[in-house]
Amino acid sequence: MSIEVKISSARIPYKKAMIILEKRVEEVKKGLKKELIWILEHPTTFTGGIRSNKNEILDKKIKIIKTNRGGKITLHNPGQRIVYLVIDLNKRKKDIRLLIKTIEESIIEVLKIYKIYGYSDRKNIGIWAQNKKISAIGIKVRRWVAYHGCSININNDLSNYKKIIPCGLSNDKITSFHDLGIKRIPNLNKNIIKVFTKNLTKI
Repeated sequence: MSIEVKISSARIPYKKAMIILEKRVEEVKKGLKKELIWILEHPTTFTGGIRSNKNEILDKKIKIIKTNRGGKITLHNPGQRIVYLVIDLNKRKKDIRLLIKTIEESIIEVLKIYKIYGYSDRKNIGIWAQNKKISAIGIKVRRWVAYHGCSININNDLSNYKKIIPCGLSNDKITSFHDLGIKRIPNLNKNIIKVFTKNLTKI
C-alpha cells in the first residue's frame, strides 16, 4: 500500500502540525489522499494527552497544549525527532494493538541500527533503553483512521523534562541518543522511513 513520506526541515509549531494532521485524516477517510509518514521537529512544547492531569505539571509557569492523543503530559523540543502517521485501518487489519506493536518494533529496529538496545514495557507504552525511556508513543483513532505517532529523543535538552512528570514517570527516567553516548547518527530520517514503511506492510 502506497504511503506518502514527508520530511520537514524547518521546525513546525505543534498547533500548526495538528491542523495539517487533522486535515489529512479527513482526506484519507474520504479517499482523497494517501496515508502519511511525516518526520519533523517541534519548537519546545508541552502537550497533555487524554489521560493527563494538573498534578503532572511541576513548573506552573509552563503552558500545556491539550491534545486528543492517548497518553499523559510530554515534551517536544528541538533535537527530538517526531514521526507522525496517518494510517487507514479500514484498508488494513482493524487492530489498534497490532499498530502500536508495529510502531514499537519499528522504533526498536531503528535504535538497533545505531547500536542501542531498545525494548518495550507492558506497563508503560513507549520504548526504553538502559532502563530509561527514549521514545514516546501516542495514537488516536477516528473511524479506523489512526494518527499521531511517536517521538524519539536524539539530542534534545532533557533538562526540560524536570518541569513535568513525563508520561507519568519520574523525570530522571528519560534518555536520548546523545545521553547514551551516540553522537554520530547518519541517515536517521532515511532509516526511519525504510523501517516504518517495511513494517507497516504487515498490518
